[in-house]
Amino acid sequence: MSTPHPLQDWQDWRERRLAAVSAPYGPLALTGTHWLADHPDGRIAGLPGIWTADGDGVVLRAGDGDRLTVDGRPAAGAIRLGPDAAPDATRVTQGARHLLVLRREDQWAVRDFDPGAANRRDFAGIDVYDHDERWIRPGLFRPYGERRSVEVPHADGARRGLGLAGELAFTLDGDEHTLQVAVEADGSLWAVLADATGGTDSYRFRFLRPPAPAADGTVTVDLNRTQLPPCAFADHFLCPFPPPGNTLPFALRAGERNRRPG
Repeated sequence: MSTPHPLQDWQDWRERRLAAVSAPYGPLALTGTHWLADHPDGRIAGLPGIWTADGDGVVLRAGDGDRLTVDGRPAAGAIRLGPDAAPDATRVTQGARHLLVLRREDQWAVRDFDPGAANRRDFAGIDVYDHDERWIRPGLFRPYGERRSVEVPHADGARRGLGLAGELAFTLDGDEHTLQVAVEADGSLWAVLADATGGTDSYRFRFLRPPAPAADGTVTVDLNRTQLPPCAFADHFLCPFPPPGNTLPFALRAGERNRRPG
């Protein structure tokens, strides 16, 4: 539901977004995503250790000269790893660097997060549209009978499945619009969308993360909180493009527009 102080709430949201994006292990700190299938000998330029995929895990072989730690202890020999939950809680580190083990559709990768990355150091902020209560709409989540997966292009050029759980409907100027959405673990919704401003006045596509709907499916759709995807901040993310039907037929001059040049 809407709140009594939408402008202040939006300003607070903006501050949280800036803090998350610029955090030591936020998206600006990602310096590489290395797919192990591209490195059959396990050696990755710029990455210490030898990394090989092994069924449902990754084996890291580390020597003293690699200066790696696993679970806070010096790494030596062969160590089996599973996927990490978050970049600020990786098992493998080298000084301030965090090396995150990632699994996508049975493919393994290692992501390198460095809080000293120039990309993070040079960050100048996010350009946004002015807040406008016109963009705060009552919405209705209509779940599918069963979850679906649709294949969409991703930012790295590959096509992968995108899981979808239902559609989110809202009206604007008398017209109903729908977005296909996923449901996150906490019940909140996630939409990948485009609009008439994409690629010109704003980034080519954006994300929207409404809160968990009420039991009857009602939910506030605050388009002022449309946000940039991680790949707007670092080229090494694998963001999905909008699925069919998620390109809005109007100019959504709301939310985050672009990363500010710096």
